[in-house]
Amino acid sequence: MSGLRERQKEQRREAILVAAMGLFDLNGYTTTTVEQIAAKAGVSAPTIFNYFGTKQEILFALVDRADRIGMADAWTKLDRFDNAVDALCAFFSIVVTNELTALPLSIWRELMSATFNTSASKELIAVNKRLIKDIADILREMQRRTMLKPSFDAELVAEILTDYATQVFARLVQADDPDFEAEEAYVRRGVEIMVSGLRF
Repeated sequence: MSGLRERQKEQRREAILVAAMGLFDLNGYTTTTVEQIAAKAGVSAPTIFNYFGTKQEILFALVDRADRIGMADAWTKLDRFDNAVDALCAFFSIVVTNELTALPLSIWRELMSATFNTSASKELIAVNKRLIKDIADILREMQRRTMLKPSFDAELVAEILTDYATQVFARLVQADDPDFEAEEAYVRRGVEIMVSGLRF
């Protein structure tokens, strides 16, 4: 019985996320209300608050889900690479693709320019910390495979790479006509500089 209850909870959570994503895309994040999300998901507004404390937490859950899908995809492709730069650039491309699938450019623009309150900032920091941990795990695997030196702090390098990628992504989504190829080339140059000191 508890297995069924857990599946139902997960289905309800997913319905809320799908409804929110559609409404954010259609109306924008700011103008979409929790009541609209609840109506589209077929649940009550209090149910939304039971699953996600705020509307902002729904937004961050969409970002986190995109990152997790991207990470799972990156892990399946890691074996294809024997070069750390190629692997990290492919990883960032996968994450960006998933993030832009999870939320359209218009919402990313809104998200990047919005000022969030302290509790929302904490949630975004938590999402970012999970991504840093995932990148550190990939770096450690590259160390294990001798693609990178075993002596550096994977957690610190993951944090630096994440900060760099976040700045590049923010610049990309704010552009009137995003040039994905130019941004990928820019990411590659930055990754090459960072990785040059981490290779044997």
